[in-house]
Amino acid sequence: MAIKNDELKNKESVKKGSDYEKLEAFLADKTNDISKLSKGDVVEGTIMDIRPGSIIVDVGYKSEGIVAGKELKSEIVDITKLEVGQKLLVYVVKPEDEEGRLVLSIRRTQQAGIWLSLIKAKEENEVVEVTVIESNNGGLICELGGGIRGFIPTSQLDPTRVYSSGTREVGQDVSNKVNKKLASLVGENIKTRIIELDKEKNRIILSEKMLTQTRDAEQREKTLKSLQEGAVLKGEVSGVTPYGIFVNAQGLEGLVHLSELSWDKIDNVESIYQVGDKVDVMVIGITDGGKRVAYSVKRLQEDPWMSAISKYKVGDVVTGEVQRVADYGAFVRIGKGLNGLVHISEISDKLVKDPRDFVKEGEKVKVKILSISSTERHLGLSLKWGEKPEEKVKEKPKKEVKKEATPEELAKAVDEAIDKEVGG
Repeated sequence: MAIKNDELKNKESVKKGSDYEKLEAFLADKTNDISKLSKGDVVEGTIMDIRPGSIIVDVGYKSEGIVAGKELKSEIVDITKLEVGQKLLVYVVKPEDEEGRLVLSIRRTQQAGIWLSLIKAKEENEVVEVTVIESNNGGLICELGGGIRGFIPTSQLDPTRVYSSGTREVGQDVSNKVNKKLASLVGENIKTRIIELDKEKNRIILSEKMLTQTRDAEQREKTLKSLQEGAVLKGEVSGVTPYGIFVNAQGLEGLVHLSELSWDKIDNVESIYQVGDKVDVMVIGITDGGKRVAYSVKRLQEDPWMSAISKYKVGDVVTGEVQRVADYGAFVRIGKGLNGLVHISEISDKLVKDPRDFVKEGEKVKVKILSISSTERHLGLSLKWGEKPEEKVKEKPKKEVKKEATPEELAKAVDEAIDKEVGG
């Protein structure tokens, strides 16, 4: 019996040793580990059962998980085509709910994927295209996909999209116009870059301006390398002001001053140009390494002054109208767009202390052209050589003489009238 007992003990020892080895082998096999899950994890599981309104999924956790209700909705997974045994990516909503169940989501899997792509986009400064779904006083609310939303503050929109002048403006009237403009953008797609991203707070701040400024800066540097004064560029009006227009030509922002818009006088710039208008410009100045660029529109147009002045030459005596009288002389227009100065020294042979004593605004006078400067668009005129104002003043009393003239006086008056007519 003692021998039999010893044999039994040996057999039991061998059996226990074998069980321990199996247990150690089981524990050593990582595939048998119970998964540790946290909220927000995205894991792959196997569909174990498909029920009305829910799906049971095994993800290697201590219990099977359930996907139910709105968590079944997805833009990328067709729920009606799922089958038992199929592999499926799911999002962990709760590792354990009140009933001890693992709560999973298919819908949030898509969101998680989008968040990962957004994180990558921010890190690599990639372009993110969004759709405007709502506007408010502060900016635009946008859809990024999968129910994820972002916000573009008004200050981060391209100014040309919001302000009529193309540059940021302030004031109550401006705010009302801006709000209407923002509302009109609902439904539009806008390319942006991410400037702030917080998944925990579900906060995404976007910027269109960052993208357009970067794009313009790159194009600007490229344009500056080969740009010279006199070059003609195709551009777009980016801003309208009382003193001129701002034009973006190949990434190079510059000003066309009021004096360079047209050869004619312009009273209201906004009546001629609007933001977004296409316009050709000539580069007339580049300073501060391209930070300040001056353009001209009128220098690409025919100068009416040149064609008008071609009819005249130095020495001609012509009729003009006094436009303005100053302390130093009188401005006389001799034709459309042709204005010249009669300097105080050229008004009379007599001492002239005040030109207003000799000529008045609106008065017709005859002047002699002393000089023509095409570069300065300037005419030098003289009243000494034309019909002198003081002579006209002397002649007026003669017309009012009521006494009968002597033959000598009559002959003299006739001669003077003939001379005046010939001179005219």
